[in-house]
Amino acid sequence: MQRKMIGIFGAVLGSMLIWAGNAAAEERFNDLQYSKWAEDGIEYMAKRGTVAGYGVGKFKPAGLVTRAQAVTFLVRELYPEQLEKPAEGTTYSDVPKTHAFTKEIAIASKNGLASGFPDGSFRPDAPLSRAETAAFLTRAYSLSEGKQTANWSDTENHWAAAPILVMSSNGLVGGYSDGTYRPNQTVTRAEYAVFMSRLIQFERQAAIQAQDWDKLISYMTVSEQVGQMLMPDIRQWNGKVTTTVNEGLKSSIHNQDLGGLILFDKNIVDTRQVTTLTHNLQMEAGDIPMFLGIDQEGGVIKRIPGGTNLPGQMALGATGDSALAEAAGQLTGEELKALGLNINFAPVLDINSNPDNPIIGMRSFSSDADLVTRLGLATITGLRQSGVIAAVKHFPGHGDTMVDSHLGLPVLTHNRERLDSVELKPFLAAIENGVEMIMTAHIAFPAIDNEQVTSLKDGQRVPVPATLSKKVLNGLLREELGYEGIIISDAFTMDGIAEHFGEDQAVERAVNAGVDIILMPQNSAAAHQTLVNAVKNGTIPIDTIHASVERILELKAKYGLFERSESLTSKLAELNKVIGSQGHREVEREIAERAVTLLASSDGKRPDSLQQGDRVVIVAAEEEQAKQLERQLKQASTNLSLQTDIALIGQTQTRETVAKADYVILASYQFRNVASQFGWTAYQALINEMNTRNQRYTLLSLGNPYETIYLKNIRSGLAVYGKQEPNTEAGINVLLGHQEATGKLPVKTN
Repeated sequence: MQRKMIGIFGAVLGSMLIWAGNAAAEERFNDLQYSKWAEDGIEYMAKRGTVAGYGVGKFKPAGLVTRAQAVTFLVRELYPEQLEKPAEGTTYSDVPKTHAFTKEIAIASKNGLASGFPDGSFRPDAPLSRAETAAFLTRAYSLSEGKQTANWSDTENHWAAAPILVMSSNGLVGGYSDGTYRPNQTVTRAEYAVFMSRLIQFERQAAIQAQDWDKLISYMTVSEQVGQMLMPDIRQWNGKVTTTVNEGLKSSIHNQDLGGLILFDKNIVDTRQVTTLTHNLQMEAGDIPMFLGIDQEGGVIKRIPGGTNLPGQMALGATGDSALAEAAGQLTGEELKALGLNINFAPVLDINSNPDNPIIGMRSFSSDADLVTRLGLATITGLRQSGVIAAVKHFPGHGDTMVDSHLGLPVLTHNRERLDSVELKPFLAAIENGVEMIMTAHIAFPAIDNEQVTSLKDGQRVPVPATLSKKVLNGLLREELGYEGIIISDAFTMDGIAEHFGEDQAVERAVNAGVDIILMPQNSAAAHQTLVNAVKNGTIPIDTIHASVERILELKAKYGLFERSESLTSKLAELNKVIGSQGHREVEREIAERAVTLLASSDGKRPDSLQQGDRVVIVAAEEEQAKQLERQLKQASTNLSLQTDIALIGQTQTRETVAKADYVILASYQFRNVASQFGWTAYQALINEMNTRNQRYTLLSLGNPYETIYLKNIRSGLAVYGKQEPNTEAGINVLLGHQEATGKLPVKTN
């Protein structure tokens, strides 16, 4: 029989039984203490809205299930949409219109689930037998004979021998120790719920094995389907950081049927802990594994303690080397996969063409679209080779903005011709090369969608950001650019969405616009219920949900997420071979060394040199950063007998300390702010004084490498594209003459 699509719609079906309806209304039964063997099956079917109790927490598991109740459970499971239609009568002599289950019996008869007796009766209140149970269930579901032995001594000549054989040979019903099946024995409500739950889970597993996603979706409740489309963060529960699968997390996973989670550094203590956490999360997930994602771009955006700390995307841009970018992607993927993570929200495909961009900056490869495209594709390839999904971001492009979408709603006013030639270029190339996940930007693009709505923040008219725009996601991304993969939103906690649109409205609008996965809803339980309600009332078509869920299931299967045989012990045993391995560290070091770029030099080849016995003053904005540079300088310069001191930008004694130095390392770090509004004045004053005194110095750019736009007359300068230790160590080695600065500035500074 054709399996119908599952729904969650319904109404009160009479005084005897109350339909659970959906997960939020799931009944909790308090009379299962003597039926523990059936508890999981009963709760599973109750959550599906299929079986229900008698009110006040009573299921009466030992009560006999009647023929009417049995077909009602099947109709709720298979044909919920028919329950919404006007009731039809039956021709059975003993099923009057006043019977509590007249409609269900009529639907069951119409669809061939059950029939009556030769005398014209249905016997609705008669207890169901084990033989009838097998017959009802095999009529409802298309099953073939299985491989298990099922030779019962009392069924060979029974009218239900065939359905009993099908059910038994698939392990869905069992017999007794004396070799009998007892086909005429009555069935309790607990037994019937267990039989149904076994069959549904058996069919789901068969669909998974066959990768028949339409079939699997047909066995998923709407709660389960929309749960696949949510990926919340789990940073805290009861005021404590979440580093284990606690009761709050279990409740969220099961009540919301979550399809994924994003982890942050707060969730991570060390590599063994996070591997244990991800393993236990997947164990909790049930038969559909979870997407477990993280932001591991490298450089300033990193999450893994003890892992390989790559120098970042702009450092790769400075090397210009696609092979290094691919190696970076591959080693990142290998480490994430070893930790049980399967999505990396990287690489960033934004083109940082605006020096005043407060949030992208050195997270981008370059201001050049071709270089971003080439290195982005290589990074995606490396991640894919390691078995980790690359989620590229932020479509259609976040590189030329002056507003951080975490804090506001940026608007990009370029015309379509410019967008095609710059912002969209790497995304189109990624699509043509089979990228499987794209993250949206909370940025408005009036050239593509000029719709405006009233802001909930201040009542002003605001443009619709890409995340909520059907013209951007469906029209541009899917129809024009031909993208067929998963669209995931940027975080819904960001003010670009949260302040203006309200989460319920934004979640619904995003899904209708084309978003497949909502990342980090502010209230995941509310977002889940919003989507369930939207399907119920028709404001989101069920076909839209099915299309998203199918894409999600296909990608989970493609990356082997359904294959979960490896034990936690074996995972933990492999960690030290992968995380921070020698080979990975060598790639990290090579990127950092080859990225170092000469910003200014008196001879055009190298920065001012350090000399034997120099008194070196290291000036930085933060003491910790100055101490890191001092430590690395001492470790690398044992042959020069240098004397070192540190000073901080803006302190009154700094200028005096600098004046006494033979050599000054002036460290600049500009990131997460508008470059033109940065405090350049203090740096310029020091540079002017050092130039006047003809001191040797190097301006060491640790962040966005835009110093030459705002600082004048720099005599010696290097860019290392990050304040992490690999970056700064490489810069120190250039200052000491141990290596040359071979990097090429990947952004325009004129």
